[in-house]
Amino acid sequence: MAHHTRVKRRSPEDEGGRRRWQHPESILEGIGLVSGATFIDVGCGEGFFALPAARMVGPHGRVCGIDIDAEALDLLQEKAFSEGLDNVVLHRGMAEEIVLCDGCADVVFFGIDLHDFIDPVRVLENARQMARSTGMVVDVDWKKEPLPLGPPPAKKFSTEHAASLMAEAGLWVTAVAESGPYHYVITAMPGR
Repeated sequence: MAHHTRVKRRSPEDEGGRRRWQHPESILEGIGLVSGATFIDVGCGEGFFALPAARMVGPHGRVCGIDIDAEALDLLQEKAFSEGLDNVVLHRGMAEEIVLCDGCADVVFFGIDLHDFIDPVRVLENARQMARSTGMVVDVDWKKEPLPLGPPPAKKFSTEHAASLMAEAGLWVTAVAESGPYHYVITAMPGR
């Protein structure tokens, strides 16, 4: 069975520590997320990217989160409610099996988790189906090298491998860039 797992809960201190090496607002601005957009966060967890995205897309936009971890989704929903963000809609299930819509998303986003899925091509095919023809699929992930954080290099995808998975899923890679000291960002569009 294909799945995406979470190992432990993150504390607010963990998020503060993560913000020292990864700034979600800068990443989302860098990919061009705008007010009114529909943003789908695949493997959203407790909302490290989903909550900043909800603030950025504003009341006329929507953030849809997908995760198999019910507890993480509950925590994300609590955080959204406490901030008065009513534009966050969460879905529990496996990304290999969920297609929320056909061509509704401006951005389908993977925040440091594409390497965790058992069938990343199927997950990317679902992302392609959910993206508008003018939308994008974005993968932020660990550089495939020894780093003081993250999984071992053997578990990580190189940019070339991640881009080849995207191409296999019918996506056209438009940009590959570094994102801070530990990550890269790959942006793709539904195939022509």
